[in-house]
Amino acid sequence: MRKNNVLQYSLNDSTIAHVARLLQVAMLTGTDVIDHMRTIRLTSDESNSLVLEEEYKSIFDGSLDQMLKNANQKLSESENE
Repeated sequence: MRKNNVLQYSLNDSTIAHVARLLQVAMLTGTDVIDHMRTIRLTSDESNSLVLEEEYKSIFDGSLDQMLKNANQKLSESENE
C-alpha cells in the first residue's frame, strides 16, 4: 500500500507469531531478545505483508528442534541418575 508516495508494509500473522517465539526462546535461554530480533530476515509478499524469509525460517526451525532434542536428552540423563 502506498501512502504519501511511500510504500507501506504490515507484519504477517506468522511473522508476529515468530516474534512471540523469539521472546519465549530468549526467556528460556536467558539471552537478550534484541539479539534474536536482529537475526530476523523478512521478505514481502504480494499483499505487501512482511513474511519470514524461507531460508531463515528453515534454519531457525532446525535450531529450535536441536535445542529441544538437547533439552530432552539432558532431562532423560538426569532422570537416569
